[in-house]
Amino acid sequence: MTAARAGRADVAEQVEQQFGRRVAQRLDTFDDGTLHVTAGSLTRLLSWLVDFVFYLFCAAVAIVVFVLVSRDSGISESANALAMLGLLAGVPIVYGLFYGNGRAIGAMVTKTRLVRVKDGGRIGLGACWAMYVRVVLFPLLLLAMLASGAGGSGALRRTSIDDRATRRLHEAGFTRR
Repeated sequence: MTAARAGRADVAEQVEQQFGRRVAQRLDTFDDGTLHVTAGSLTRLLSWLVDFVFYLFCAAVAIVVFVLVSRDSGISESANALAMLGLLAGVPIVYGLFYGNGRAIGAMVTKTRLVRVKDGGRIGLGACWAMYVRVVLFPLLLLAMLASGAGGSGALRRTSIDDRATRRLHEAGFTRR
């Protein structure tokens, strides 16, 4: 066993003793070597589901408001349809404006935070794109994968962390492996 590998095992054992096995099993590092606790699969799914339902609700409200405002405007039906499709694409981008710190409604409900894999930093201006991917493209990708029967993988740039457990880990002095 190499010294680095032995060091990782030692840190994992110490984290398990102090925080329990469930936290130690989700222990991971960012690309810069900083330790964090990854959010569990069900927690990430619930966070996404809350954001997706909120997106659908906001999109439905926006479409109803648009229909009510434009019903007597004389705009053609095709222009109305394009505007409604634009709302479906625009709502997650506006929602993403409030997501720069990684704490959208789904993350607040599940006490997680979406961060950069590189260094655990804030998403920042990429939040609009992250929310669009999260609530529009991700469901489309899942549908495409289910339809094709294949799975795909890409370079992961963001991850959800257990914010409270990661903060406790760092406060206890565990910052690097």
